This record gives sequence, C-alpha cells and structure tokens, in this order.
Amino acid sequence: QVQLVESGGGLVQAGGSLKLSCVASGRSFSNYAMGWFRQAPGKEREFVATTKWSARSTYYADFVKGRFTISRDHAKNMVYLQMNSLKPEDTAIYYCAATSGVAVDAAGGYDYWGQGTQVTVSS
Repeated sequence: QVQLVESGGGLVQAGGSLKLSCVASGRSFSNYAMGWFRQAPGKEREFVATTKWSARSTYYADFVKGRFTISRDHAKNMVYLQMNSLKPEDTAIYYCAATSGVAVDAAGGYDYWGQGTQVTVSS
C-alpha cells in the first residue's frame, strides 16, 4: 500500500521558519517527481515546489522562490520543504505528492497524495 505521510506543520509567526517532511512507502519513488502543494480555505490547491529524481531538477512557484527550498533523500524515501520568511498568506494545508508524469506543476498530474499538514502563519 502506497503511503505519503507529512509532518512538521504548526503555528509560526510571520518571518519565521518551518521544515516540512514527507516519508513515502509502499513502492520505489526513485523515478517519481516529488512535490508539495498547498490549499488555503476557500481556494484551489496550488503548486508550491517539486523535485525530480535528481535534486538538481527543482521547480518552484513564483511566490515561494527565494524563501522555500525543496530537497529529497532517496535512501530514506523522504522529501522536505524548508520554508523561511513565512508570511500570513502562506497559511494553508500543505500536501506531499508523487508523480511519474511530466506535468509536475499540475495537481491533476500527481498519482499519490498525503493527508496534509497544517501550516499557520500569524501576523
């Protein structure tokens, strides 16, 4: 059974940092792109960042460039999202996802999803 489990969310003040983690199990994800999406109340799920099999292949949404960093550990089947300089508008449920496809910035292209972890940034 494939599972993606996120952790690391919480409440932080604006300007603070959080590091999200996602552990994947149930199959090999070495050839999958691993990504992070988020969904705020009343809004659609949006792409945040993704990394392909090589950590050199990373992609970010414009609104997180320079603030968030995605990384992965193939040996541990884990992907991370380091979030710095957090803003109140970053408040959302953050989801880890995996895709074998090429449309890495589209939620519909992902095959597996975690249950999400809440990130709340206070002003």
